[in-house]
Amino acid sequence: MARRVLIAEDEPSILASLEFLMRKAGHETRSAADGEEALGLVATFRPHLAILDIMLPRRSGLELCRIIRADPSLAGMRVLMLTAKGGSRDVDRGIEAGADDYVTKPFATQDLVARVQALLADPFLRPALDARRGEGA
Repeated sequence: MARRVLIAEDEPSILASLEFLMRKAGHETRSAADGEEALGLVATFRPHLAILDIMLPRRSGLELCRIIRADPSLAGMRVLMLTAKGGSRDVDRGIEAGADDYVTKPFATQDLVARVQALLADPFLRPALDARRGEGA
C-alpha cells in the first residue's frame, strides 16, 4: 500500500536520493527545501510520515516536529529526524520534540528504508513510541 511521505531536506543530492528511495519502496512523495515549505505540505499533502532534516532554513526540523505533535489532527503522523548531528544530546532533543526515530547522516540506505517501512507498517507502534518518549522526558 502506497503511503504519503514528506521529505524536508535542504541538500539537493540527499533530497534526490531520499525521493528515489521512497518512490522505489512504493511511496508517494513530496519534498521541501525549507521548513516553511514543509509546514505548508504537512497541511496540504497530509503525509503518513515526515522525514525531517533538523537543520532546515526558515524553520528547523525540531520546530516542525513540535508543531506536528501539537496538532491533534496529525496524531497518527510518524516523524523520522534525519541529520548530521548524531551526539546523544542531539538524539535526545529529537526524541523530546516528538520524533519517532532518528537517523544520522551518512546513512545506510537499507537501514533507512527498513526504518521507514517499520514506522509505516505497524498501526500499533504509535502508542508504544509515545510511551517510550514519555519515559525519556
